[in-house]
Amino acid sequence: MTSFQSTLGEEDEGIADELAEGQREISIAEFFEKNKQMLGFGSGARGVVTAVKEAVDNALDATEEAGVLPDIYIEIREVGDYYRLVVEDNGPGITKEQLPKVFGKLLYGSRFHKREQARGQQGIGISAAVLHSQLTSGKPAKITSRPKGQSRAQYFELVIDTDTNEPEIQAEEETSWDRPHGTRIELEMEANMRARAQLHDYVKHTAVVNPHARLELREPGLDEPMKFERATDQLPAETEEIRPHPHGVELGTLIKMLGATESYSLSGFLQEEFTRVGRKTADKVVDGFRDRYYGREMSWRGPGPGDVDLEAAVVAAVANKSSEATAVFAERIAETLDSRDRTTRFEAHEIVETVADDVEEEHGETFGATVREKALDAAWAAYTGTNADDEANVDVRTPDLYAVVDEATSDRKDDATVQGLAERLVEKFDAVAADGYRVTLSDLRAYVDRSVEPMIDHEGVTFGDTARENVVEALWECCRTVPDDPPNVGDLADEHDAARDLLEAMRGADILAPPTGCLAPITAELVEAGLKKEFDADFYASATRDAEVHGGDPFIVEAGIAYGGELEDGGEIDMLRYANRVPLVYKRGACVTTDVVRGIGWRNYGLDQPGGSGMPNGAAVLLVHVASTNVPFTSESKDAIASVPEIEDEIELAIREAARELKSFLNRRRSLQKRREKQDVLGRILPEMADKLSEVTERPRPNIDGALARIMNNVSIERTVEDGTVTLAVENHSDRSESPDVTDIVSAEPAEIDGDAQVVDLDGEWFVKWNPSVPAGERAELTYAVDDEATFEITVDGVEGERLTVDT
Repeated sequence: MTSFQSTLGEEDEGIADELAEGQREISIAEFFEKNKQMLGFGSGARGVVTAVKEAVDNALDATEEAGVLPDIYIEIREVGDYYRLVVEDNGPGITKEQLPKVFGKLLYGSRFHKREQARGQQGIGISAAVLHSQLTSGKPAKITSRPKGQSRAQYFELVIDTDTNEPEIQAEEETSWDRPHGTRIELEMEANMRARAQLHDYVKHTAVVNPHARLELREPGLDEPMKFERATDQLPAETEEIRPHPHGVELGTLIKMLGATESYSLSGFLQEEFTRVGRKTADKVVDGFRDRYYGREMSWRGPGPGDVDLEAAVVAAVANKSSEATAVFAERIAETLDSRDRTTRFEAHEIVETVADDVEEEHGETFGATVREKALDAAWAAYTGTNADDEANVDVRTPDLYAVVDEATSDRKDDATVQGLAERLVEKFDAVAADGYRVTLSDLRAYVDRSVEPMIDHEGVTFGDTARENVVEALWECCRTVPDDPPNVGDLADEHDAARDLLEAMRGADILAPPTGCLAPITAELVEAGLKKEFDADFYASATRDAEVHGGDPFIVEAGIAYGGELEDGGEIDMLRYANRVPLVYKRGACVTTDVVRGIGWRNYGLDQPGGSGMPNGAAVLLVHVASTNVPFTSESKDAIASVPEIEDEIELAIREAARELKSFLNRRRSLQKRREKQDVLGRILPEMADKLSEVTERPRPNIDGALARIMNNVSIERTVEDGTVTLAVENHSDRSESPDVTDIVSAEPAEIDGDAQVVDLDGEWFVKWNPSVPAGERAELTYAVDDEATFEITVDGVEGERLTVDT
């Protein structure tokens, strides 16, 4: 036969051996040496930003873990053909033994195996910066670290051996350092400062979501260093490591865990190795596993009263026992079965065992295993109508399945169709009758499909996917979980299919979300504090969502908005994206946060949005922070968050929650603007009208002092002084209760103060402060006594200026 495959000639013998000689292991350092762009070092401009980011992230994590408020110093300066980057922190320092590996070995760190929030996890970032530095400048990284409590610091110069992914130490010595504890890294690299804007954004945005940190940046071209002072002494909440959640484990990981655990039982394994799994939850998972591994047993409704003599069937099956004990034995089995709505074979077995034990104790006769088994077979055959030798046999299975199918399908299925399906299903169940009608869910689907297809082909019956699934679900509800003991954990580790059944049972169980002690969100209060610290705006709002779960990992989304003030207007809003408190300054268009922002109808919240979609315009800053034990980034450089539906939904809800407050603020401001314009007009017209009215009527000019407040529905405050008594009349002309903070600043000591007032003496000036509650349409009077020579100055808070009329 002709072959179309080419063949090797004799001269090519041994080529496989030659090819094998060229195969060798590739170290992770060697891989990233040729793929630096995957880690964010694709260009000289970006390399500087990424190196700063990795060093600062490590510094923040280290200081927070040690319970120290971070003081971080960043310096960039030109050194010949290169740029030198220095980052110092006041963290706990690194031990002499660990320092070379932390900075000189990729995939080396303390956080990768921990399920808790951290800025860095893989142990790649700072060592990748060292690798980038040595590749572009050929110079070693210089690291100084002084652990807390040690009198001297340790100094290293090192590079990474990319063939072995091990640190190569070029210099090592003890040295003095003025910091009592901390770490300093110095890198030289081929770079440029074209990404200066991104660098500044990174540092500023880091300061926004880390208001507890103090940052200082010095770089070429800056007239003075950029300093970001801390706004709070409150460190982020301490996180606690959690165990894996059953909903987030993959099959290979589960098999590995099964092989490594010290637990023997499946229930113990679930409770000891996973979070949120107690005894009840473990039992639910084990039952779900039984359903998949062993299958369930079909339960049957049984014959109606008087249709079958169950008692006689049992009596006929029992031999060599007294008639009295046999009668009691048979009667109790029959009564128990008759009293049940549905029964499986294993439940019938339990009934026979229980009754036999009771009768043995009462009558002193032994009902051995053989007698019990024969009684069970007889009772079960009579109960299900499967005793072909009995003329009184009644088939209960077909009418039972008819009722199940009829209730599960629509009224459009005629009796013949339902009857035909029931009869065919009984035939399928007959194949597993000897095993107690034990079936899996996939078995039931196959039974229904194989029963329906001939009816469709030969009888023209219509039976769609929905109707089939409804029948399957109804039959599955009639099945019962078997009591068989599950395999021990060691056996499960060696059975791939059994482990898969366990994984499906874990994913199918209703299990509480993971605990959130492993997360440290910024909190809504500190989100606002960070925005206020770095952005001068008129309005701030924030929202922190409750924890949710994706892939078994908990996450929390936070959002903040700043609007107006000194923020630039006329273009797109400024969007700040974060993951675990780390700013994301690149790949904005590839991030799920950007997709969500573009999809929101911002016109509903008072911002301009050309075309009704896309990024909104306005003098606003929008902050979105995702905190998780496992943020799903789009790449190793961790520049953008992947589109995970659960995270996407929470980002949108958090943004909308903060945006609703912005909408209220803008609506209120527009309303006040209209009031101000109306009030200005009335302020000009009313005096002219009063003068004209006096002229026409030849009467004194009317008093219009309170007219403006009444027309504008304002809160008016009027001061009168008579015989040394000062009266502040507060009138509420609005349609709601008001509680203004009224402070009268007096040059003489006040006395006889009426009402609940606070009095403070500051260098010869007395501040008299009230906070009256004045219902709509009501008036309050605030009085005190003072010398006639006193001077006054009033301030009012708690009421917008546009809704306030003060006549003093």
